Amino acid sequence: MMPGFHVENFGCRAARADGEAIGERLREDFEVSSDPRAAAVVIVNTCSVTAEADRAARAFIRRTHRGNPEARIVVTGCYAQRAPEELATLPGVAAVVGNSHKGLMPEIAARLAGGEIGPQPDCGGAMVPVQALMTGGSVAAPVPIWADDRFAHSFLEEAQVAPGAQTRPNLKIQEGCGNRCTFCVIPFTRGPSRSLGRDAVLRQVRGFVKAGGKELVLSGINLGRWGRDFKGEGRTAADPALSHSLTRLRKDGAPGHKTLAGLVREIFAETELPRLRLSSIEPMDWDGEMIALMAEFGGSRLCRHAHLPLQSGSDAVLRRMHRRYRPWHYAEKATALVNAAGPELTLGADVMVGFPGETDREFEETMAMVRALPFGYLHIFPFSPRPGTALHAAEPPNAAIVKERLAALRALAAEKTRAHRERLVGRQLEAITLHTPAEMARRGRTLALTENFVPAELQGATPANTLVRVRAAALGGGEHLLAVA
Repeated sequence: MMPGFHVENFGCRAARADGEAIGERLREDFEVSSDPRAAAVVIVNTCSVTAEADRAARAFIRRTHRGNPEARIVVTGCYAQRAPEELATLPGVAAVVGNSHKGLMPEIAARLAGGEIGPQPDCGGAMVPVQALMTGGSVAAPVPIWADDRFAHSFLEEAQVAPGAQTRPNLKIQEGCGNRCTFCVIPFTRGPSRSLGRDAVLRQVRGFVKAGGKELVLSGINLGRWGRDFKGEGRTAADPALSHSLTRLRKDGAPGHKTLAGLVREIFAETELPRLRLSSIEPMDWDGEMIALMAEFGGSRLCRHAHLPLQSGSDAVLRRMHRRYRPWHYAEKATALVNAAGPELTLGADVMVGFPGETDREFEETMAMVRALPFGYLHIFPFSPRPGTALHAAEPPNAAIVKERLAALRALAAEKTRAHRERLVGRQLEAITLHTPAEMARRGRTLALTENFVPAELQGATPANTLVRVRAAALGGGEHLLAVA
């Protein structure tokens, strides 16, 4: 068994799915370490959606190097794609692997552990470091860099997902994004939309069920776009590297146009998966087919949980963001989902505060929309200018105003969350048990998550990865539902 490795994940579900896949691919040859201070190789899977995400990654790298100076630190993910040379200069970093070469990440990590990759590597083929982004940059980085703008080695084919440390693991079936929101760096750090083939998805789901899995989460960078690239249109003819990558992804899928709704129906028809959860899907991708799925399967095999990024409730702000929907479109989708799934549906959203030029009136439009819709939770964050985007040099509103608006929206979000969960008290709900924290177990309780995405504490001790039907008896501390089987 080779020396130990540790994977530290930052960012969204799709990014965490990447980290989980890297870890599973390495698990056969490496010991797993939950502590980066005890690992020979530390893989830092970064996010770069905000400046704070960048700072968190740098702080972790510096802290890891101080606590474990002998560790070989490999940095991957969105920050590694956006600014590889910046990361390459940090003490302790042995290699930087952008999203463009993430598919090579397990092999690169294994070679680092074996001492095969140093400052001047020559590994042959696709393993030769690129050393700089194709769009420019220096080649004087002190450590090897794999990063370019072709994304030919970007899709990380998942190791077989199975219940383990993650009771409800993510299966990432889509990568990249073709949208061009003015604030978002993701199209530059993830590349164009690409899909995992239908047969590969079904094979993963069957393997998950065979391993005893009960709830699987389908994730992606722009999940609702799954299958759209199977038409064979777009950049593939002009970009041989990308064409090769997409051809490899399509080899397991039937030709012709595919949709996420069609894939979900195939999963339900051709596998025995008890429960499927969908991660974030853009509002415009909740079409009639998708909403019909929620009406037909919601509460049984499909979780009554929908996360629709909102960003703003102001039409003017959405237009400046280049978002592809208007507030009334969003409200129509949310209402249709609640009508399809019932009041138990948990509706979630991302909301940005302090977008450049946001006025008091525009912010109040967002507050009014949040008040009007039955949100169960919100992810709230301030605008952060990102290098490479249309607004990289833009200034947000005054910091004191942004802070005040954040506080107001967070207070409203807390009210909405509590009201939604209070409405569930007395209802029968399906849930899955999770790995219970030691302190909760000592109190004779088990941590669970309802199918509509509400944390619950159950009386008694129940093993993780068990499907249970519970009655929500009360709302407890931390706004967990206190439930009985």
